[in-house]
Amino acid sequence: MDSIRVTGGTPLHGEIPIAGAKNACLTLMPATLLTDSPLTLTNTPRLSDIRTMSVLLQSLGAEVTGLQDGRVLALSSHAITSQRADYDIVRKMRASILVLGPLLARWGRAEVSLPGGCAIGARPVDLHQMAMERLGAELELREGYLHASAPAGLRGAVIDFPIVSVGATENALMAATLARGTTEIRNAAREPEIVDLARCLRAMGARIGGEGTSTITVEGVDQLHGATHPVVTDRIELGTYMLAPVITGGEVECIGGRLDLIAAFAEKLDAAGVTVTETPTGLKVSHHSGRVRAVDVVTEPFPGFPTDLQAQMMALMCTAEGESVLEERIFENRFMHAPELMRMGARIDVHGGTARVTGVERLRGAPVMATDLRASVSLILAGLAAEGETLVSRVYHLDRGYERVEEKLRACGAQIERISGT
Repeated sequence: MDSIRVTGGTPLHGEIPIAGAKNACLTLMPATLLTDSPLTLTNTPRLSDIRTMSVLLQSLGAEVTGLQDGRVLALSSHAITSQRADYDIVRKMRASILVLGPLLARWGRAEVSLPGGCAIGARPVDLHQMAMERLGAELELREGYLHASAPAGLRGAVIDFPIVSVGATENALMAATLARGTTEIRNAAREPEIVDLARCLRAMGARIGGEGTSTITVEGVDQLHGATHPVVTDRIELGTYMLAPVITGGEVECIGGRLDLIAAFAEKLDAAGVTVTETPTGLKVSHHSGRVRAVDVVTEPFPGFPTDLQAQMMALMCTAEGESVLEERIFENRFMHAPELMRMGARIDVHGGTARVTGVERLRGAPVMATDLRASVSLILAGLAAEGETLVSRVYHLDRGYERVEEKLRACGAQIERISGT
């Protein structure tokens, strides 16, 4: 099992290219199931989760080909042979549930295993089930699988989510494109990944309006056609690498970065005393001397502060001047990185969904263990700021969401290397 060794204390300077969004790409890929024409995705990230989704789609009979060093994915679902998403594949990744809506919409049936992913809290599929039932499908949970059927096809409906759910909004949106009549998705998620999906579906012939707001309207069509679509910039990778020159000192330009994708996050950096500047090619982040100011953080659905940047922000607050309070409102088990940061000398007090962090002047390198995807990179960030050597184990989580992290950081001066496991 691989690990990553980091020797801290080196300010970072240079450029870091930001990849296409993992969460957007994982949503766009199942859209191929809605049509028998080719769907081509550009600016795709090279990640293990993308490979897992490729394997899942191929198990259904879709063709998935990586082109141009994996930056382009060519997908085709003209010869689907199965509507069953098996446990052995689905257990590896939460996003696997996103084949449910497209399979139901085009084929009238689906069998999807309950999904897996990072152990950061309960993420039930009840909202996905509710959305499909509103559209006229019948669903039953048997032996760990959602069995769904709509032999007469889906029909437009009002889907009013009781809470905001990104995945359920995505599933409902894809399914509604081929439903008869009009669908109105209320209390819809507003994330950039939702907007990106809607743009792709519109390029495929879907009739969609209101994406990016809390109400999305879809006029069903008889069929969709192929398209070519660029995957939106990964706002979580962007935010992560924006923190690297802040926690170490220095200046880094994140190529492809967009302020509109991470406005709430950027506001917190500004309050902490960090300089963020828009450039013709991205965002430049600089912090040259002294500790940042402590700031409080509350995670919320977009456009609020992203839960996927909470662990990384905690790493920064561990070295900030003063005390900060981080409140996690999205997932109930997302402070598992706190004990590992405390092994490095951080002062963190966790009570339920709230973590109180008292900044220290310097963290100390230590052996630590990654517990999930975002925790992995938070420990690497902490290692960049720490005295001495930090060894982060179980970094297979990291490869699910960050491509070539060692290369990108090393190009800016970081002392970091991957150690291959036996």
